[in-house]
Amino acid sequence: MTPEQLLQILDVTEKLKCSPRHSWTSNGRRESVAEHSWQLALMAMLLTDTFPELDMNRVIRMCLIHDLGEAFTGDIPAFEKTSAHEQTEEEQLRQWVDTLPEGSRSEFRDLLAEMKARQTPEARLYKALDKMEAVIQHDQADLSTWLPLEYDLQYTYGAEQVAFSPWLWELKQAVDRRTTEKIEQAHLECLEASTEKEQEE
Repeated sequence: MTPEQLLQILDVTEKLKCSPRHSWTSNGRRESVAEHSWQLALMAMLLTDTFPELDMNRVIRMCLIHDLGEAFTGDIPAFEKTSAHEQTEEEQLRQWVDTLPEGSRSEFRDLLAEMKARQTPEARLYKALDKMEAVIQHDQADLSTWLPLEYDLQYTYGAEQVAFSPWLWELKQAVDRRTTEKIEQAHLECLEASTEKEQEE
């Protein structure tokens, strides 16, 4: 790969830094697609010893490239994304991958095909972590950023993808407990504020 080729690739991937996701950060701003991908890759790295039988380097690579299609389409929330959206994203990403230098082109094609088929343990782990990262970030955001439908979705999102692994299921239960605590705390604060207002009146 030449320096010029690298720069051309980065001109495209940099768009993920500018593409906001539906999720919000703990300090009250929209999360970027790039930030989600970085956190996801970090999760995989941190779990290297938890899943010693897997090629975690391959999982990390999947995490890093899994949302590259959104450099062309932007992010569409999972509860709004249709098969037509997915097809458009895949096609535009495929066209771009076809322009990459041979080594990168072959690797990206192989990884994307493996991720889509989701038959290998590595692909299944990547997808499960992708779902879990989203709900973890959602819990880290202020409750005021949640849509009404997300109160239930927070508990169901990713349940199917983590079911294959006892450790991932345990992670989901821990996230669910955090979600419940967050909602209950918000209700408690609302009741306390309402009581104080009544006392002032």
